[in-house]
Amino acid sequence: MLEIIGAGVAVIIAAILILAARQPDVCHIARSIFVAAPPERIFPLVDDPRATNEWSPFVKDPSVKLSYAGPERGVGAACDFEGDAKVGAGRVEIVESVTPTKVVLALRMDRPMKCSNRVEFTIAPQEGGSLVTWDMKGRQPFIGKLFSLVMKPEQMVGGAFEQGLAELKTLVETAREEAAQ
Repeated sequence: MLEIIGAGVAVIIAAILILAARQPDVCHIARSIFVAAPPERIFPLVDDPRATNEWSPFVKDPSVKLSYAGPERGVGAACDFEGDAKVGAGRVEIVESVTPTKVVLALRMDRPMKCSNRVEFTIAPQEGGSLVTWDMKGRQPFIGKLFSLVMKPEQMVGGAFEQGLAELKTLVETAREEAAQ
């Protein structure tokens, strides 16, 4: 009987490992939102780590410790963060800045799992405003693939992107209404 149980457990573990191995090698998550403002009004809120942290859902917990390095905005502007197990610890640094349409960041996570991702904000002019896209790509090592079987990054991070973009939209459009009054 123990041999049958042992064999069953081995089959389940093998199946989980095979499923994990078949997960994509790259994790890619993107969300977009229309904001009723020109790119020039939105760009400063993504090209400055302090301004980004005003609307980013990833640092809303008051226990998160933030420190800044480099220039206030543009290439080289960086934010180090440290929080609980949910937030983790790492650094985000602007590596490319094209006024007023694109900001590219290097995101390095030190914990809970080490990884490096490319994060890109694009702000495309549209009639009556701009389409803002928050995009993240990174290599997914085997442990990440295994983790993704239980905690779906697309849902976890995608939901946070949606929340952050909604807050950015509110911040920009509220400021626009206040300026018009």
